[in-house]
Amino acid sequence: MAFDGIAVANIVFELKNSLIGGRVDKIYQPHKDEIIMSVRNNGTSKLLLSANPSHPRLHITKIQKENPMTAPMFCMVLRKHIAGSRITNISQEGLERIVYIDVEAMNEMGDMVLRRLIIEIMGKHSNIILSDENGKILDSIKHISHETSSVREVLPGKEYVLPPSQNKLNPLTADYDTFRDMAKSRSGIKVQQFIYKTYTGISPSAASEIAFRAEIDPESYMGELNDSDIYRLFSSFSCIIEIIKHGNFSPEIISDPKTNKVIDFYSFESTQFNGFKKTHFEIFSELLEKFYYEKDNAYNIQQKAHDMRHIVALNIERCVKKKDIQAKTENDTKGMEMWKLKGELITANIFAIKKGMKNFRAVNYYDENAPEIEIALDENLTPSENAQKYYNKYNKAKRTLAALEIQKKQNDDELKYLESVLANIDNSTDEADINDIKKELIEEGFIKSRGVSKNKSQKQKKSKAAHFISSDGYDIFVGKSNIQNDELTLRTAKGNDIWLHTKNIPGSHVIIITNGTGEAPDSTLIEAAMLAAFNSKAKTGSQVPVDYVLKKFVKKPAGAKPGMVIYEKNNTIYVTPDEEKIKAISKADL
Repeated sequence: MAFDGIAVANIVFELKNSLIGGRVDKIYQPHKDEIIMSVRNNGTSKLLLSANPSHPRLHITKIQKENPMTAPMFCMVLRKHIAGSRITNISQEGLERIVYIDVEAMNEMGDMVLRRLIIEIMGKHSNIILSDENGKILDSIKHISHETSSVREVLPGKEYVLPPSQNKLNPLTADYDTFRDMAKSRSGIKVQQFIYKTYTGISPSAASEIAFRAEIDPESYMGELNDSDIYRLFSSFSCIIEIIKHGNFSPEIISDPKTNKVIDFYSFESTQFNGFKKTHFEIFSELLEKFYYEKDNAYNIQQKAHDMRHIVALNIERCVKKKDIQAKTENDTKGMEMWKLKGELITANIFAIKKGMKNFRAVNYYDENAPEIEIALDENLTPSENAQKYYNKYNKAKRTLAALEIQKKQNDDELKYLESVLANIDNSTDEADINDIKKELIEEGFIKSRGVSKNKSQKQKKSKAAHFISSDGYDIFVGKSNIQNDELTLRTAKGNDIWLHTKNIPGSHVIIITNGTGEAPDSTLIEAAMLAAFNSKAKTGSQVPVDYVLKKFVKKPAGAKPGMVIYEKNNTIYVTPDEEKIKAISKADL
């Protein structure tokens, strides 16, 4: 179920019971479209307000997010106008996805004034707006000018007006006669569509549940329903509306029983998912936290990593092109030994060759069969000059080939390194990992440094390798960036710990802590190999080869790039990455 008007009603009901009368304490903006307010009311709660275009919402959160060093402008405006204010009311506009948080605050003159925080949950058009007691906009997290929207401007100084109506009806005031007349006038649309296109705040999944409860196929057309069907549909519709009006919510998450993959969530008990796993929640905020955490985290990481991924991809493309040029150059030097031979044969037969000859046949005495070969000559050069021409061509090719070998190794090393960085970006699960990768790319010269101050960099959240505990109780660590890989392999791991890495595939370094024994059960080894495969470029592959060896046989060559090592005396195990099996391994440090 999308975060529709029913979900909004559920969260408003919950927030009214817990936050009204509370004081707004701290306010910060961890992301460009997200605000977190600390509210003190019989304890402290953190209220998350998100205008994220993919996952807009509001709820109480327990997740600790990093506070930016410099507060964005909207955050500063909120601190100025509502920090220390008292929440007087939380309400919803009908069953629209619009929430009002009314507060009583003290202005610069020491007078008590009213302020209203408006949260519009409307997909890519979502916004968070602060207005005064007269409805004048003080600021918003997203500014909407006339150039952006000819329908409604959202700018400081403008009067706040509701988003344009879609000519839908308010379900909270629905009556049977209107419902029946609308149903009969829309015979050409499907039942599910009729419900969510006629009434505000109802998502397609909620509309489908309403039809299912009425024992009507959501995909059938309204024209196929008789009066009895329409009455049952209205009765089912009314039951959901009564739940909303009386606050009898019973939030639940629907999951696939085989994979535990989350399918949907509801603010009331669903009936259309027979056989599926249902997890019930007393607190709707906890459901929303669980449902949106991974999605939100992935979105934020994707946004932060977008430019880095582009830079790395461009450099990989450059390395691939350079590799093609090097292959062509190498191909052009294949005749170099013949050029040397021809120079030597001309020198050996110099008295038999005259200036002005265009070619000359000589016996190749370097070949045991002594075949004759034809040598092309420049008629304008003397025999010795022709020999020197071939020697020069040979020596130039020899110098080119020697330099090419160095260039090829440098390019291959850089390509291997960049592919490992790209794999690390794709497998990042934390913003600290992305910050590590960015720092690494700055140090390697792929991204220009913007002169971040020493103090600012010191306050950044320090990243650390992911820590798992195997089914046998062994600690397993997984590097999520090349900086972490070096730290893990070169400093954390001891000589007899087991080191794992996908064979010839970019990926993470994985360590099994053996406490000096140098051994681990097969089940732990398989789980660690699974983690190595899953955190590599081959995470969607099958039968992925993973090398494992004692850490004492892993070395870092002098001058090698971050995360680049060599090893010997390894064995190889083949595993197929399975996300559900990965999740089954208990993760420590949560």
